[in-house]
Amino acid sequence: MAGLLPALVAVSQKAAEVARLCRAEEPLFRLLVAEKTGPDRNERFQHDFKTLADVLIQELIKHDLGTQFPELRGHIHGEESSEFKDAEGGTVTVQVGATPGDTAALLLAVLGPEQARAAELLAEAVHREVTLEDTELADIEPGVCPGDLGIWIDPIDSTNEFIRGCEDVAAVDGVAPGGLRSALVLVGAFDRHTGVPVLGVINEPFFQRDPQTGRWQGRYHWGVAHGDTRLCSLSPPAPRPRPCVVLSRAEAPAVRGALGLLGGGPPLLAAGAGYKLLCVALGLADAFVLSRATTFAWDSCGPHAILRALGGGVVALEGALRARRDGGGAEPPELRYHRPRPGRAGAERWANPGGLVAFVHPQHLRAVLDALRDVPGL
Repeated sequence: MAGLLPALVAVSQKAAEVARLCRAEEPLFRLLVAEKTGPDRNERFQHDFKTLADVLIQELIKHDLGTQFPELRGHIHGEESSEFKDAEGGTVTVQVGATPGDTAALLLAVLGPEQARAAELLAEAVHREVTLEDTELADIEPGVCPGDLGIWIDPIDSTNEFIRGCEDVAAVDGVAPGGLRSALVLVGAFDRHTGVPVLGVINEPFFQRDPQTGRWQGRYHWGVAHGDTRLCSLSPPAPRPRPCVVLSRAEAPAVRGALGLLGGGPPLLAAGAGYKLLCVALGLADAFVLSRATTFAWDSCGPHAILRALGGGVVALEGALRARRDGGGAEPPELRYHRPRPGRAGAERWANPGGLVAFVHPQHLRAVLDALRDVPGL
């Protein structure tokens, strides 16, 4: 296990480089979009897209982790199907080959022969070795065996913002309402027996621009929450006296209104579930509230582990409200990641049911639940 956390960080760094490369090649990028249909489509959006970047990142993470930790093979899961429509309308299964040439040849089947250089660049990025300068990672031993774990990958969370590519969206109180800043790589490890998230990595490929070159630079955050071990690259944010909440722009007006009365300021609005979870971990907001089942295991597993490492968590809103109304003192139910929802198909098998609340400080969770306990429909 000693090498698994550095491996998760390394694959997230490689994934971030692929994401930046795909955004930088605009003629190529326009060829990479394929619309999701059927049970894999997120019903929240009229158009939900996947890109070759999504699929390629997911498959490189599966390949690299499965090669380094054979015990994980078959237990590394992601948002995307590995099938992609090629230039002629056929179907190609995207995977990482044994060599950069093999991977480039497969990518050419998707992109078409006129994109040979782009395929080579992508293949080189996929096969490039990543060296981490974070020496602290090498000494961390969480004490759990890879054979007991599963992995959830969101190769590019907030794909719609990644596709739209708005690059200079001004932040509001430190929170970007949308744009490339909200497109993240999320990797989380969970205990296969209990579903509890134990390791998490959030990578921000588009954190800031290099002032000299104008190119995007990234950063990453990691957390460990296993047994009595709580380690994180972040420090727990100081609690505000009254919580400030971050919400989706599509959140119900009744929920917005109730949370606006908490006194920590008007709710902040942002795109991307992963980004809103990151805002809580960074202390830019004290809670992320979502009243509907529009997030999935791959959105929340990695950030959830980081929030647990900081002393917080992610609970199911519906169950937490029920426990609060009952007044029995029961702990709100935290999300789990090892069992699909019965009777559901496609992506809905792994939806987080009943909404969620993410937090670092328990008093903020209690304040949010008290504010929402009388909202109709919750």
